[in-house]
Amino acid sequence: MTDATVIAALESAVEKDPDNAALTAHLAALLVEAGRAPEALTICRAAMARAPAELTLLQAAVTAAEAAGEAASAEGYGAVLKALGGAVAAPPTPVSPPPPDAPAPHREPEPDSEGAEVVPLRSIQGGRASDDLAEVERPTVTLADVGGLDTVKRRLNSSFLGPMRNPQLRQAYGKSLRGGLLLYGPPGCGKTFIARAVAGELGARFTSVGISDVLDMYVGESERKLHELFQTARRNVPCVLFLDEVDALGQKRSHLRHSGTRGTVNQLLAELDDVGSSNEGLFVLAATNHPWDVDTALRRPGRLDRMLLVLPPDAPAREVILRLHLRDRPVAPDLDLRAVVARTETFSGADLAYLVELATEGAMEDSMASGEVRDITTKDLLGALRELSPSTRAWFDVAYNYAMFANEGGLYDELLAYVQEHKLK
Repeated sequence: MTDATVIAALESAVEKDPDNAALTAHLAALLVEAGRAPEALTICRAAMARAPAELTLLQAAVTAAEAAGEAASAEGYGAVLKALGGAVAAPPTPVSPPPPDAPAPHREPEPDSEGAEVVPLRSIQGGRASDDLAEVERPTVTLADVGGLDTVKRRLNSSFLGPMRNPQLRQAYGKSLRGGLLLYGPPGCGKTFIARAVAGELGARFTSVGISDVLDMYVGESERKLHELFQTARRNVPCVLFLDEVDALGQKRSHLRHSGTRGTVNQLLAELDDVGSSNEGLFVLAATNHPWDVDTALRRPGRLDRMLLVLPPDAPAREVILRLHLRDRPVAPDLDLRAVVARTETFSGADLAYLVELATEGAMEDSMASGEVRDITTKDLLGALRELSPSTRAWFDVAYNYAMFANEGGLYDELLAYVQEHKLK
């Protein structure tokens, strides 16, 4: 029977990040296993309203509809899944752990879609290799590939990268490398890309850990998985271990109703203490959209004690992002990107990508009517802007209230300064 603790934690995580398809599909699978198929189907339908072509959601919907006895719905979702190139999988069945003397399957490293080396992280427990929990890669991007964001780069260099590269200078100044770095800010502004670029800058491996990699229905398994992820990262040093959506993994224990989830937070605290005190070459970065939900113990010295605000891209960064997404598309020679940049203040990188998609759709519509390919123009981009507003505004509305009334020790001074400078309140 599925542990209600895990389901409750996943429900909380999905509520905070409703666009995370993998997380929603995982929750749906657990609900089906717990005999709550109608609820699973409801959350799948709500998620597909936002992402109707997401294969993981369609597969989860097929499984939930079959379990709920809605054969027609299951058949319809299956037909859409096949049309999009997916395959309807059989419902998952629980797998019993292999006996202690069972040999572990051998898997060769495979290149990822961008040609980077991807090596499965493996761990040892009880004398045998466990299942792969995550993958480690060698990023090829560096901070030079991050457009703009000079303040973020400067802070990263002074507090993190500079001391890493200059051990003698670090020793002369007594600069400690204990602790990790917590990136926070509105969604879609590149926190994960920055973490990957830090790994590339250091020439280190990179692995990302999210709540779906850790949470398990069985008591004690979440803590074991988290420990294994840290252990296998340590065996692959130099390595950047990236804790994505750390507010879900390290939520304030005062907000948790179930002791099982508290055990995961306690395990994370223990792992961070171990990293800070005895391990060389393992660099912990974490990201969150909700720093006020992160347990305060995680931000104590020696843990995630440095916070870095990742704001919406500035003007130079917005121009780089727009050029990147317009690359390989037919673009008018007189396209005035500066006019677009000037009207997209506080837009996230994800907003800018969507803006280009909308403008492209308009040009394609005309091209289909005329039978000739038409270039994307400034007018297309400015016209698409009328249909968009920055998605970051809702985040700033919430963040401002926390910054105003929970600004302990000037923790959110930079955030307040940005809000006032851009008249967001």
